[in-house]
Parts: sequence; C-alpha cells; structure tokens
Amino acid sequence: MSDQDELLSTDFDENYDLFIEEALATGCVWGLENDEGWALCPALSNEDLDVLPLWSQPDYAELHCREEWRDYKVVPISLEELLDDWLPGMHEDLLLVGPNWDSSLEGLEVEPLDLLEDVDSAAEDLSD
Repeated sequence: MSDQDELLSTDFDENYDLFIEEALATGCVWGLENDEGWALCPALSNEDLDVLPLWSQPDYAELHCREEWRDYKVVPISLEELLDDWLPGMHEDLLLVGPNWDSSLEGLEVEPLDLLEDVDSAAEDLSD
C-alpha cells in the first residue's frame, strides 16, 4: 500500500474531527455518485441501516473510485446543503453518515443529527 492509499489516520475520532474542521474551512464535503445514486454501505452497527460515506477532501473520496465503485464520480456537496437538507433527510430515511472513512472503508458510523450538532458546535467555537 502506498502513502497515497492512507491519507487519513487509523484513529477514527481524529478522522471525524478532521472531517468537521475541513468541511467548515472549505464549506464543502464530497460523496460518490453514479447514474443510480449515491454510494452506500451496509452499517456494521445495525444491519438494517445503510451508511453514506462522505469525505472532507476530494482526494479522500477519489481513493474509493475503484472495484465496485469504479463507475462513481466524486461529487461536491455544499456544507450549507448538507446541514440544512441532507442530514435532516438522512435522519428521516434512517441513514448513517460515514465521515472520512479510510481506504478500507472503515470509520465511525454517525447519526446525521449528531453530525449536525457537532458541526454547529465547532462552528460556534470558531466564531468565539
């Protein structure tokens, strides 16, 4: 495995913090989409739920455009749209968020409203 394959830490909490920090800095997150929709994974925490992996940098997302996701493209989502529309909708649809999953598609599985709260809290800390 090359250094390029591991852009993120093996510490999932660190990756989560980086996700929030970089999303606030750039105003954007990144997902994978093809003609059929967004890339989803079954949740490890609950087999009845799916996880939408999202990344704070396009390079992190690009690593996953291979094998079963080779026909997916890296697509930006504005942070405002994520917070106002996506996360409340994901909560209603019983989807989890996979923020900054590593090259093995491993990381935290976060409730959308928890992520919303954590981003809002981090944004408030920045404005203080």
